[in-house]
Amino acid sequence: MKPIDILLSPLISFVIFLLIYFVFYRISAGLAPKGKATAGKLTTYACGEDIPGYKIQFGYRLFFFVALFFTMMHVAALVVATVPKGPLVYFGIFYLGMIFLSILALITRSQDV
Repeated sequence: MKPIDILLSPLISFVIFLLIYFVFYRISAGLAPKGKATAGKLTTYACGEDIPGYKIQFGYRLFFFVALFFTMMHVAALVVATVPKGPLVYFGIFYLGMIFLSILALITRSQDV
């Protein structure tokens, strides 16, 4: 094995670039100006108005809807792209029809969310 082949291996290349960027990070951190601690530095700003802080709890319903849609579309694309020629092509068309009905049900169900 040549020395250049060792340098081109993914693990060694990753470690080399990690070291290069770490050195760059340390040099640039030393060059950056130091910030001053002021009273309003960490407060919310909206055009000069004081905004009272409150906690918002986000739900995952929309995330699960989008994740399910994404999964269905990508699995459908994978299945249809790998269907061989011949009579199995009709299976791909049937599968796309079923995916269409599933996504239609998902979209109409998501309006209740």
